Amino acid sequence: MHENKMGSAPFSVAAPGSASSVFPAKSEWLTATEAAQYLKVKPRSLLLWVREGRVPAYALSGTKRRVWRFRKDDLDNALLSRPVVTSKTPAVLAHERRL
Repeated sequence: MHENKMGSAPFSVAAPGSASSVFPAKSEWLTATEAAQYLKVKPRSLLLWVREGRVPAYALSGTKRRVWRFRKDDLDNALLSRPVVTSKTPAVLAHERRL
């Protein structure tokens, strides 16, 4: 275990290619329902995003239906990697609106 640069929580160092080098030492795993609640969306929307490749997910094997697990860090990174682009001009011009 090593101490990170910020001096707070330790992290582990693993050999490249090992399972522990792929995933951080402390990773919070969520079910589809928990992940949807965390993102404040419906589970159906989240699973659509998984099929579209917008959000990374991990399928558990050994079940008839796919059971998905999500890492909290992956959810945060997926949302932060796609910033919302705002328009400089309003969608409805003020002189066209009826008040």
